[in-house]
Amino acid sequence: MTIIDASGLILGRLSSEVSKRLLNGESVVIVNSKDCLISGSKNFIFSMYKIKRDRGSKERGPYFPRMPDMILRRTIRGMLPYKKSRGREAYRHLKVYVGVPDGLNETFESVSSASYSRLGTMKYVRLGDVSKKLGSKF
Repeated sequence: MTIIDASGLILGRLSSEVSKRLLNGESVVIVNSKDCLISGSKNFIFSMYKIKRDRGSKERGPYFPRMPDMILRRTIRGMLPYKKSRGREAYRHLKVYVGVPDGLNETFESVSSASYSRLGTMKYVRLGDVSKKLGSKF
């Protein structure tokens, strides 16, 4: 089981790395999802996630989450073939937490390909801020 700390990691790069590991059969646990970064201007990111959240209806969907752990899970799900049995099985091996649960040990693996230093711009937003803007109370 791989435990990854998402603090200071870029959302898309982290998601692609985790989806590859899941498809290879690993179990992955991600902690501190609220501190994950999304690159881009704050107004653009907030408006895009608001559009995703408002799309559809309460009865028919599509349903887009508000919580930061569920937004991260949804992003990873988009990179998996989740409608096929291989993708569904891989998706079951993923656990995402907002903070650090008590039962996990403190040795976290780092994903260097998704680190903040690879970000070419200073414009970014934390996933927790996007979640609060969508109305989440975590």
